[in-house]
Amino acid sequence: MTTSARPEPQDPNEAARAVRTEWRSRQLLTAAARLMERNGFHGVSMQALADEAAVSVGLIYRYFGNKDELLLAVIVNVLEAFAGQVPAAVEAAGDDPVEQVAAAFRAHCEVIDEHRHAAVLTYRESGSLSTEGRNKIKDMEIATSDPLRSAIRDGVAGGRFVDVDVELVTHDFLLMAHGWALKHWHLERTLQFHDYVAKQTALMLGALLAPEHRDDYRHLVAPT
Repeated sequence: MTTSARPEPQDPNEAARAVRTEWRSRQLLTAAARLMERNGFHGVSMQALADEAAVSVGLIYRYFGNKDELLLAVIVNVLEAFAGQVPAAVEAAGDDPVEQVAAAFRAHCEVIDEHRHAAVLTYRESGSLSTEGRNKIKDMEIATSDPLRSAIRDGVAGGRFVDVDVELVTHDFLLMAHGWALKHWHLERTLQFHDYVAKQTALMLGALLAPEHRDDYRHLVAPT
């Protein structure tokens, strides 16, 4: 009788170092996003970043070779958050494509809300990246929108949504999610985050749902 091999126990010191490395990296990315949004990519020096993050310049160079690498890492960090949170939200929503669309949009908004500085920076400074860097984030952006795109397509195919241009509707949902970061200074005067998500969801689904299915989703198209 054979038994499966047990995984080797992780060295506690190695685990602690991994946690510290992850924490420090996120600390630097958060500080970089905040500072670059405020002063612009070209207006930020490594020393200024070190001051913002309350670390030494030498420590920054242990994680990032130069400022270009740091900018790319800030943007990739947001896209990786989409890649983790959006599919999980869609899966948790079950098999109904309408519920999946609502869940995917909320997850996109939640990532944007959590990374508002970095989201704004993506729009302002992605042109400063190398060609290779820009191509990387373009590919990642397409991949992270796939769960939303697939749910919209399934909703059309199943007759719950009217016939629409799936790519255009996906684009519109993503613009609204990013709009929370881009116009947050204005929107927060009258809307809290959950209100923004609920009202934008109702607006979009109200236009997408086939008339015979509207009453099935009143909790989404007419939120209380």
